[in-house]
Amino acid sequence: MEGASFGAGRAGATLDPVSFARRPQTLLRIASWVFSIAVFGPIVNEGYVNADSGPELRCVFNGNAGACRFGVALGLGAFFACVAFLLLDVRFQQISSVRDRRRAVLLDLGFSGLWSFLWFVGFCFLTNQWQRTAPGPGTTQAADAARAAIAFSFFSILSWAALTVKALQRFRLGTDMSLFATEQLGAGTGQTYPGYPVGSGVEGTETYQSPPFTETLDTSPKGYQVPAY
Repeated sequence: MEGASFGAGRAGATLDPVSFARRPQTLLRIASWVFSIAVFGPIVNEGYVNADSGPELRCVFNGNAGACRFGVALGLGAFFACVAFLLLDVRFQQISSVRDRRRAVLLDLGFSGLWSFLWFVGFCFLTNQWQRTAPGPGTTQAADAARAAIAFSFFSILSWAALTVKALQRFRLGTDMSLFATEQLGAGTGQTYPGYPVGSGVEGTETYQSPPFTETLDTSPKGYQVPAY
């Protein structure tokens, strides 16, 4: 089924790269992609420092390895998801089935909402662990990386929440039903409809009847005489 639906035009229409790049949804995906790199990049590079008691490495977030792993997993997941959904946006115009478009929008809506929540959890988790981190030489060296991961986790909450709102707007937009009305009108153009029956033009006198609710008036009622003057 072809038609304008879920924020896109007819299937097979040419995609304008300039207008596509200027779309708010595209800009939000690129921003989320950059934010994800700014989260897992510092944690991978500088998030593990030497422990004070030995040469082993420990996570800069209060020595909690789970905090570093959670931040890296969130960032990598957002990184690959932004690339995948950006490619889906490019191919969305070529999807001719309204059902497939609806599934793509629902997938975008569900994933964006889930990742917004996970970014909120990650921001709170990293902030809490950083506040509990004891000062030390290794902590001071990786302080900028920890703060960058926390800051861009907060920015990721905003960008993914905005992507959720955009996906919800596309889902509510749904299908342009005026297109289907146009198709119905086009399909019914060649149909003929029966007209009213037409008579021969000569009507007999027996076809006419007296008007209803009329009575014959008797000008001389029985039992009544006209007085003579």
